[in-house]
Amino acid sequence: MTEFERDAEFARAVVAEALSWVGTPYRHQASRKGVGCDCLGLLRGVWRALLDSEPEDPGPYDADWAEAGREDRLLQAAGRHCRRRPLQELTAGNIIVLRWRPHLPAKHVGILTSAESFVHAYQGSAVIVSALVPQWRRRIAGVFALPLPTTE
Repeated sequence: MTEFERDAEFARAVVAEALSWVGTPYRHQASRKGVGCDCLGLLRGVWRALLDSEPEDPGPYDADWAEAGREDRLLQAAGRHCRRRPLQELTAGNIIVLRWRPHLPAKHVGILTSAESFVHAYQGSAVIVSALVPQWRRRIAGVFALPLPTTE
């Protein structure tokens, strides 16, 4: 199997796993399918399901951690552990990292199900699929792909 074929197959698995979380209630700092998660918890849960262990422990964080610290911790962590993609590469299985305002650090993450929609945990709601409308697109700070599982 070529690297391209492996990548496409893995992207399909990422989407399938992310969609299996839809309906999971929003719970700050949680990451358990069907029980509760926040946006980072969704990504952590998908990572665990497909890659076994998480690359790092995010530690405790407040809901307003990004504004309080002013560091772009989420974007930096994605850069450390994921494969960077061009901003225009909005394809199924890729991760989008979003910032609410241009001058603030990124603090939201979702998983693309297509170039037009994404799965994310929405505060006050649950894990949902949303259309990637212009209001979301303009907030994209980075696009990434999970690392491919190692082959033995």
